[in-house]
Amino acid sequence: MDAGKQSQLHLAFSRVLVIRAVMIKTLRTRLNSTRIAGAVLLGATLTVTAACGGGSANGDIAYVARDVESLYGEAQRRLDDGNTVLAAALFDEVERQHPYSPWARRAQLMSAFSYYIARDYNKAIANSQRFLSIHPGNKDAPYAYYLIALSYYEQISDVNRDQSITEQAQVALREVNRRFPQTEYAADARLKLDLVADHLAGKEMEIGRFYQRSGKWLAAALRFRNVVEEFQTTSHTPEALYRLTESSLALGIQDEAVKYAAVLGANYPGTEWYEKAFELVGDHASDVTPS
Repeated sequence: MDAGKQSQLHLAFSRVLVIRAVMIKTLRTRLNSTRIAGAVLLGATLTVTAACGGGSANGDIAYVARDVESLYGEAQRRLDDGNTVLAAALFDEVERQHPYSPWARRAQLMSAFSYYIARDYNKAIANSQRFLSIHPGNKDAPYAYYLIALSYYEQISDVNRDQSITEQAQVALREVNRRFPQTEYAADARLKLDLVADHLAGKEMEIGRFYQRSGKWLAAALRFRNVVEEFQTTSHTPEALYRLTESSLALGIQDEAVKYAAVLGANYPGTEWYEKAFELVGDHASDVTPS
């Protein structure tokens, strides 16, 4: 990988982590601005046996009718204490007991946020989608879309595995950027989209190299061409151009090999991939000039 491209990728990833932390803190502050501390209904009880941060909270909460403010306050306290699973269940209880209260709307999104922090991404996505289906025009809708995208993004696996989640993350991040282009969420989404593209390109390269090792040069060339055409701004493009040079020579298409080597030299001069491509063309297509 070109050192400059690698440095840019690492810088982008660092910025993503910083922005994510800032935005999560901002959301929690904004959603909790109406929190009422110490409002506990006299005689109301809560049976809690869940261990901090683990277990199935839904089965550990005995149903006791409570006023909405104290129930929401308890959920918030549990979230602040780091017991995110129980906090999510309590926010769900706010909506169950008080479905028509303004607190229920806030609780829906806070429940999704709690599940996200607990790494229960499927529930975070489901609750965010439910929030959007009920309150599509709410002022917090941008964050709900963003939370869906984050939940997919956090599940991206390495390039050796199926990339369907990566593709879902890409779709969700694009939706955030399309709907709310001027927001901080869109700014972070654009950074993540660059990283997602690099990941998807990496998967294409992995498959292409496998085809090369199997002697399936045409299938390999199609994968590398896809990287050049669809992911040309990623760090994988120089290698993809070299692999296209290599595959074209193996297929006996010398003029194509020279063309790809020329493109590589024009855009990534001085890289190891250009040096290897230059040597390869010199050895096997020295009498061919780029058209």
